[in-house]
Amino acid sequence: MMKAKIILTYDDESKAEAVKEAVSPDNVEAPPYISIETIRSNTQVITYIECSGKLKSFISTIDDLLSCVSVAEKTFSVIDEMK
Repeated sequence: MMKAKIILTYDDESKAEAVKEAVSPDNVEAPPYISIETIRSNTQVITYIECSGKLKSFISTIDDLLSCVSVAEKTFSVIDEMK
């Protein structure tokens, strides 16, 4: 069993909540051998990943998560520039 805990910290709770919500739909689509749980604690987004499959699946899951996070963070930048 492979496990990861990924902690991301943001400037405020609203950004942390937005990231949590942005990545949560992906958690539903996970194959049965991968468990993903994402929570928000104040300004932190914490994701727990467990995988009983192959290492490649584990790494791909982490990569997918971080890609979704990157898109959400880029959206923040665009919104901040529009202000």
